[in-house]
Amino acid sequence: MRGGSNVTPSFAAEHGLTEEEFERAVSILGHTPNLTELGIFAAMWSEHCSYKSSKIWLKTLPTTGPRVICGPGENAGVVDIGDGDAVVFKIESHNHPSFIEPYQGAATGVGGILRDVFTMGARPIAILDSLHFGSPDHPRTRHLVAGVVSGIGGYGNCVGVPTVGGECGFDPSYDGNILVNAMCVGLARADRIFYSAAAGPGNPVIYVGAKTGRDGIHGATMASAEFGSDAGEKRPTVQVGDPFTEKLLIEACLELMEGDAIVAIQDMGAAGLTSSAVEMAGKGGLGIELDLDRVPLRETGMSAYEIMLSESQERMLMILRPGSEADAGRIFEKWELDFAQIGRVTETGRLVLRIDGKIAADIPVGPLVGEAPVYRRPWRRRDTAPGIDPRALTPRDPIRCLERLLASPPLASKRWIWEQYDHLVMGNTVKRPGGDAAVIRVSPGGKALALATDCTPRYVRADPRRGGAQVVAESWRNLTAVGAEPLALTDNMNFGNPERPDIMGEFVGAVEGMREACLALDYPIVSGNVSLYNETSGNAILPTPVIGGVGLLADARHAVDLALKRDGDAVILVGATDGHVGCSLYLREIEESEAGPPPPVDLAAERQNGDFVRGQIRAGRVAACHDLSDGGFLVAVAEMAMASGRGILLAPPPGVLPQNAYLFGEDQARYLVETSDPETVVAAAGAAGVPARVIGVVGGVALTLPGSDAISVGALKAANEAWLPGYMARA
Repeated sequence: MRGGSNVTPSFAAEHGLTEEEFERAVSILGHTPNLTELGIFAAMWSEHCSYKSSKIWLKTLPTTGPRVICGPGENAGVVDIGDGDAVVFKIESHNHPSFIEPYQGAATGVGGILRDVFTMGARPIAILDSLHFGSPDHPRTRHLVAGVVSGIGGYGNCVGVPTVGGECGFDPSYDGNILVNAMCVGLARADRIFYSAAAGPGNPVIYVGAKTGRDGIHGATMASAEFGSDAGEKRPTVQVGDPFTEKLLIEACLELMEGDAIVAIQDMGAAGLTSSAVEMAGKGGLGIELDLDRVPLRETGMSAYEIMLSESQERMLMILRPGSEADAGRIFEKWELDFAQIGRVTETGRLVLRIDGKIAADIPVGPLVGEAPVYRRPWRRRDTAPGIDPRALTPRDPIRCLERLLASPPLASKRWIWEQYDHLVMGNTVKRPGGDAAVIRVSPGGKALALATDCTPRYVRADPRRGGAQVVAESWRNLTAVGAEPLALTDNMNFGNPERPDIMGEFVGAVEGMREACLALDYPIVSGNVSLYNETSGNAILPTPVIGGVGLLADARHAVDLALKRDGDAVILVGATDGHVGCSLYLREIEESEAGPPPPVDLAAERQNGDFVRGQIRAGRVAACHDLSDGGFLVAVAEMAMASGRGILLAPPPGVLPQNAYLFGEDQARYLVETSDPETVVAAAGAAGVPARVIGVVGGVALTLPGSDAISVGALKAANEAWLPGYMARA
């Protein structure tokens, strides 16, 4: 099948290739590509697979550290957690598919991220998510929430991996393009990590897992373009998942990994067999020949183009040591999965495909990978918004404001979501969803991991650089607040169309801020994903760089949470309060304004205050801890009270700030800690140069603010818990 007389630049443009990119492909091949070759170039050079608009900026991020075993470039990041153990983790998006078909889009997002982790030799132990939906008033939002939550729960629950944490936000910018980011964390032996680079010319190439169908064709290219009015017509590009097959695949792969049969392994994710074969060959500097007649199919008459670009789920590609095929095959036969030798590794450096005895494609892998387009898109920095004078705020009853905030979509309890997930399966969940970070036990001796996902998109829109630094700092705080040492993070960069300079400026600014924070906090990025073109008909989402953080606790028994523990204990505010209300939820929900810049991020203070709090937790002086973020001080106090049912008698606010700026400002680098020994904690803070003062005493069943009416904790909790179930129950 040589020649491509029917493949024209305009036809290539329908596959997402620009005229210049098409000409480059023709030059690499030495002839006009045929349909299969065109499909391979289009998939591998798509934004989703090649990172052509983001690569130059991603390279500026810190990715190494004393614990990092494997950083970006493989299926997932790997970090040493001592005792010969390693944690393997990554976050990825399934945004476009989830908008088109929410159940299967979200479900297959979970399936894909699970494969990224067990491909590295790790058993998945936890799933987290980050979900961003449109306005609650939009007619599709309720349908999308229901489908996505069901899809995540349906897949994770069936495969037997607990979903232990996440976040969920609502904003009109996501009306036409929701975000569904899924994170998976796995546990492996540090000396048994598996990689994807092909090796050993002559070694067999093995296909394992489920059969290949026509679902998901063009998934990678769909994820590399913005939506138009025809979004619903893209339903055939959404994959269909089977969690029960995935469970079998996990067990079969991990069993095979106990021996030495595997030379390289790669899951078939975006672009399916194309990306797995090309990436393995490219990383190894070798070639691969595939006989597509040997690929297990579930549909008849599939062409080479369809076989190579199918994104059918629950499939893997392996390179095995010669002579190990029979034993490996018996393992997959036991688990009732397909196992087929479909090709071999070559020295040619070319991807050669055969079907029906004819060559369907013959492409040099080196140029396909190494000469993929890389763009330095024009970008411009956003103007800084003028500050907000807190003295200009309208005086309002703080208790009534608190009730409104806690019942608003951003702060309302997301229990309705996480109660649909099995967060206790495997029996190692120590701290459940609903706190600053989940805690998962990973060894009989009690060693544990803390896990959290975070993002504050409104901050990033207002000031991308400051917002990028803040999301890293908040992730670091959430791990610290349970007593964990932050180890490393994975990022999911969700942005609009990078061909627009303002959108590209948001991306660049966010990366700059993230880089500064990662360096200041010794918190490297070891894996991640970029999802661009998240917009519909020119309306972009809020810039949403989601951070998935992982921290380590030597002993899970020393982990703390935000629930107050004892009447009579003091509550101490750690960190300085300046009453910053710009970009705050108070300003948006109460004053109906989105004015002002986000709060400043003092990374030295973040490091100093966080290290101090973690030290006090380890010293056994802290009974409960909570970081301050959305809604500020009074919301954080209320959340601690609601988590326990205990009240707090608050001290009078200091008179230097207007009351509601003090109570609802979103200054950073702050924590609330409960202690029975406030004198020692405050003295230690003073010695460390950390601002700290007692702000209240635990007791009773009401939240009492001097000068205002007391309100029962039960009433607050009822308001906080009611919104989401009530919203989802509406006809």
